[in-house]
Order: sequence, then structure tokens, then C-alpha cells
Amino acid sequence: MTEHTSIRIRVTGHVQGVGFRAWTQARAEELGLWGWVRNVADGSVEAWVSGPAGAVADLVEALGHGPAAARVAAVETGPADAASDAAGAGFRILR
Repeated sequence: MTEHTSIRIRVTGHVQGVGFRAWTQARAEELGLWGWVRNVADGSVEAWVSGPAGAVADLVEALGHGPAAARVAAVETGPADAASDAAGAGFRILR
């Protein structure tokens, strides 16, 4: 049985206006993850991600690089709010 995990992620740096959310959505869907990604008023990008632990770890690693135009300063992870769980509901971009 594959271990399942859910986490919150915050990415800082030059990550808005560079296609970061769409890029994150595409990577998450390729990995079979579900959750959401959104821009935050402070210029960071926040995501809630759920799925197999290995795939979640792969996404976190990929977020450290981001799309070509991004300049990632840091990727922070933390526990996910269980209330955000939408198992298998796809991966959405929130406005």
C-alpha cells in the first residue's frame, strides 16, 4: 500500500507573473496529485497538495526550480489543514 500524505507549500522569490501556477498544476497532474495552487498578496505562491508520498516529494523538489522564468528563493512545507482535503478532486488553480 502506498503511503498517502497532504502538505501545504509556500514558494517565495520571483514566482508570480511567470506561469508558476499553471506550471505547478501541470506537474501535479502528471504526478497524479490533487489539491490547489494560488498567488498570495505578499508575492509568494501557496499550494495544498495531496497524494502518494513519493509523488508529493517529487513535486516539492520540482517547485524548487519552477518554470524557466521563475527565480525561486525558498520552498517551505508544513502540515496540511485536513479541512482542505478533496481526495481525488483534481488539481485546481485558485484565484
